[in-house]
Amino acid sequence: MKLSRIHHVAYRCKDAKETVEFYQKMLNMDFQLAIAEDKVPSTQAPDPYMHVFLDAGNGNVLAFFELPNSPEMGRDGNTPEWVQHIAFEVASIDDLLSAKAHLESNGVSVLGPTDHGIFKSLYFFDPNGHRIELAANIGTPAMMAELKRVAPAMLKEWSQTKQAPQHANWLHTGEGFPSK
Repeated sequence: MKLSRIHHVAYRCKDAKETVEFYQKMLNMDFQLAIAEDKVPSTQAPDPYMHVFLDAGNGNVLAFFELPNSPEMGRDGNTPEWVQHIAFEVASIDDLLSAKAHLESNGVSVLGPTDHGIFKSLYFFDPNGHRIELAANIGTPAMMAELKRVAPAMLKEWSQTKQAPQHANWLHTGEGFPSK
């Protein structure tokens, strides 16, 4: 089997209309389609829903379900807020800074830009409490090749020690990788 791409990624939302409007206004996503049913097609459970689909660029689709008969949505209290997030790529640092200005001018609280060595990111929350990241790549092909090279060793060390391996600490220190 060979996967061709992600068809869509789906999350829950509190209000489908509010969610679509947020992503249209804040991230310029096109509202593609909506599917609504009174029964879940896969299980036949009687559970009405609205399923909305937004164009996230390059054939990527972000979708949401509004579930009015389910308990109020929450989040995993055992997972820090920063862990689960949706990350979107922007073309440049200028685009990243323009996005930050746009979001903040519309009352959205934005963290960043944060320098991750190979990309810089902004972070904010959508109306449902989902953390969103916008990222602009700054890494060189050599940096990416080195990260790929050390990835198996880092994973092996992590699985044994549960301590951060130091194979790529140049990402944050700026030392030890001459192309940075």
